[in-house]
Amino acid sequence: MVYKILEGMTNMYYVSNPYSYPYWANTSTYSSNYMNRTHEENVQPVFDVLLNGIKREAEAIERYRQLVHVAPNEMHQNDILSALERKKAQLTQLNYLYIQLTGTVPVYELEQISFDDYRDGLQKAYEAEVKGYEEYQKGFSLIQHPMIQNVFLWALTGEQENAESLRFLSEELSPRVTDYGGKPFVVDINEATKQNETFRTALWTGTHLQVTLMSINVGEDIGLEIHPHLDQFLRVEEGEGIVRMGAKKDQLDFEKKVADDFAIMIPANTWHNVINTGNTPLKLYSIYAPPQHPLGTIHETKADAMAAEEEH
Repeated sequence: MVYKILEGMTNMYYVSNPYSYPYWANTSTYSSNYMNRTHEENVQPVFDVLLNGIKREAEAIERYRQLVHVAPNEMHQNDILSALERKKAQLTQLNYLYIQLTGTVPVYELEQISFDDYRDGLQKAYEAEVKGYEEYQKGFSLIQHPMIQNVFLWALTGEQENAESLRFLSEELSPRVTDYGGKPFVVDINEATKQNETFRTALWTGTHLQVTLMSINVGEDIGLEIHPHLDQFLRVEEGEGIVRMGAKKDQLDFEKKVADDFAIMIPANTWHNVINTGNTPLKLYSIYAPPQHPLGTIHETKADAMAAEEEH
């Protein structure tokens, strides 16, 4: 399901009764003095940060309103509502400051707000909070007026609180992966693979077959290896990479590019490696026949995997 608002709609906000704010002073008492000092400071970048922040907060409010309606339970709804209230308060303060400093009402266009599902919405909201944090840091560094700095500092705190809340909700939403080997088991392998954040996690280990999930960081690889007595199947669910294979360790004469939905078959006793050449983690799952790793294997990083191999 995709949620959208009209693209290109112009929204004008005028705030007459701002929310309570612990650092707030009546800007009308100092805005005129501040504006009279424009010859000393280049204030246009500050106005730009404010206007961009107002636009970003308005879009965030719409995004959080949509997320509340698709949240999976009451806990998620309450956390999203708390984030929504913080966004409303930030929008109020930024609007009020902009009007006091410029003497004009902010006018801007909202971008299209859309997400595929609740999880995707959480991710996009998180990315927007991180971007907002960076922008408010920029605004804080551009100006020396303590009251205006306090507004940016308050906005920074709000972005950080929301980002932490969204990260918790995303983690809480993710299934706890464990090794289900030895029992009948059905899984959305595409979803499980994309959600996996570990270098390697054994999902199902049986007597004759093993399924593992893998996430290869940008610029990293699985590591050159060979399995003398087992065949291996790999399928890429997300990302881009290159697979290399060969009969000798120093002669990998087979090379192919791989991406989403590509499958890789590796015969027994064949040297091979898969390298992430994209800009995002390479998400894939592997099937070994027979199993290669111990039941319940979890390697958080490639270094953990290499250390485990040395022990064996």
